[in-house]
Amino acid sequence: MSKLLNLNRLAYFTTVIEAGSFTAAADRLNVAKAVVSHQVGRLEEELAVTLLVRSTRRVRPTDAGRQFYERASQLLREAESAFADVARHTEEPTGLLRLTAPLDYGTAVVAETIATYLKTYPQMRVEANFDDMVSNLVDDERDLGIRVGWLADSSNVSRKIGTFHQVVVASPALAARLGPVSPADTPRLPWIGNEALRHIGRLSFSRGDEQVLTEFSPLVTCDKTAAVYACMRSGIGLGIFPDFSVAAEVQSGRLVRMFPDWLLPSGGIYAVFPPARFRPAKVRAFVDLLAETERRRSAARKMSQPSA
Repeated sequence: MSKLLNLNRLAYFTTVIEAGSFTAAADRLNVAKAVVSHQVGRLEEELAVTLLVRSTRRVRPTDAGRQFYERASQLLREAESAFADVARHTEEPTGLLRLTAPLDYGTAVVAETIATYLKTYPQMRVEANFDDMVSNLVDDERDLGIRVGWLADSSNVSRKIGTFHQVVVASPALAARLGPVSPADTPRLPWIGNEALRHIGRLSFSRGDEQVLTEFSPLVTCDKTAAVYACMRSGIGLGIFPDFSVAAEVQSGRLVRMFPDWLLPSGGIYAVFPPARFRPAKVRAFVDLLAETERRRSAARKMSQPSA
């Protein structure tokens, strides 16, 4: 049966050869001379061969010892190089980052963060999948998943990096036709239902200490956010969207935010990782950049939103 290789014993042996004595090797390794002698002796026992000829003043390698030294020193250099490579991966992002994110959040926020990431770490490459289907990070070999909304229980590890608010928007033509409205008007208004929402057709508005719970029956129900958006833009009805996906259009006037003095419940934005003890630097660096993007977005939102 083969024996397990003990790299420490190889290091003791090669240091004795290079230092010329057990005493000098012990000083170099900062251990007791007896420890060095014992470890080299154990190595000789395991190999069943004499590696060193000992004298009162110094030691010299046998023929077998010289041959073994060449191979052992090369093996130790390769091991040190392997450790150094792994250490660099923990300190500096390198290689390929494979991530997944929802389509709307990916196009609105993640794409810009990828651009910043590649400028900051030009040695990196990114493979991004923007899809509303929730990816199995392990099976799909993804380093990172971005989740928006309310997390289901899973074996994955998550870090909350931001929040979003749901907002109600309409085309300018429909908003003009409806005129001023309040949450109490919800049941009589035309709506586009989104099956991706937790409670389709049920809304909870808040304004300070006021709260209004109301329901509606959608004129059209869609299973994709992009389809809800298309129907809303065509003037069919009101749509409910995360603020990050429509903020620019509301600001430019291409869309109108309805119930601007009222808030709908907020949801979370999460970085989700496959189960692992350590996360590589390439993942940590990207998540830190995305979290910083979310901090700036949150600050800008607080400047424009009504108080909860």
